[in-house]
Amino acid sequence: MRPDFLFMIAALLFLGGCTSDTQHLQSRNGFAVLPAPQRNEKVADFAGGCFWAMQECMLELKGVHKVISGYAGGQTRNPDYTAVSAKNTGHAESVQVYYDPSVISYEQLVSAFFYAHDPTQMDGQGPDLGSDYRSIAFYRSPQEYKTIRVVMDKVEQSHYYADPLVTELKPFEVFYPAEMAHQDYYRAHSWEPYIRRVSKPKVLKMRSHVPSLVRSEYLH
Repeated sequence: MRPDFLFMIAALLFLGGCTSDTQHLQSRNGFAVLPAPQRNEKVADFAGGCFWAMQECMLELKGVHKVISGYAGGQTRNPDYTAVSAKNTGHAESVQVYYDPSVISYEQLVSAFFYAHDPTQMDGQGPDLGSDYRSIAFYRSPQEYKTIRVVMDKVEQSHYYADPLVTELKPFEVFYPAEMAHQDYYRAHSWEPYIRRVSKPKVLKMRSHVPSLVRSEYLH
């Protein structure tokens, strides 16, 4: 499991000057403020285990402008990391992806999602266990729902995964941005054992299975 989060917050505050893809984010009471999509952007939301790895996976895709870590899929309003980790809110660690649909389609984004984690593991991802690490694809329209189903069928027919997919399909309701300490955590803490042993293999797995969707600088 991940190391004690209090230590991680202290470390991040100390390293606060690090370059980050979410430097543009504003914060309020320690939480990221969700930016509004630009005119050329659409948004999509996914949950697939620890949001540190999922955020990095999505950031490496062509046409993705920014990715925010947060919480979705639960009942509690304005949850925080402690409550979500305690399995008290119904939320899963999630990401909201801002992308240019003229560069990467929603179907391609969904395909990358299914190779960025293990969609066959119920309520967990590797060493991270519990409903807050479950696999969810959120949809905003009937067409997005159909697209997710099409991609899931293709993945299952490929027999890449030995077990059936258990990813939930849920209508999008609300996304709560996580604490600023979680934004771009993967890049700011690449030296941590958890990142090297658990998060990085997920990122490398996605790169290897959808290389045509990944920015060229990450393939060398």
